[in-house]
Amino acid sequence: MQTITPIHPGSSADRRILVNGLTLVALGLSVLILNSWDTIFVRTAIGLFWGTFFLISNWSGLVSALRGLRQKNDIQRRSSYRSSI
Repeated sequence: MQTITPIHPGSSADRRILVNGLTLVALGLSVLILNSWDTIFVRTAIGLFWGTFFLISNWSGLVSALRGLRQKNDIQRRSSYRSSI
């Protein structure tokens, strides 16, 4: 009996497939819940869940975007300071 093991255990492709699968399952459940109980509390809870999920899953992209904006702002501030002298 053989077992199937990935070439690189714990690789990012395996994690991405797992996250995408869990996202689809959670999305399906949230649509089912929204169709069943359409109250403001349920809408708020599901909105907070998805907002938190996307913040956590895209955290590294958000941090790098904020760093890029900060560096761009620093460059603009320095150039405007030099032109005012």
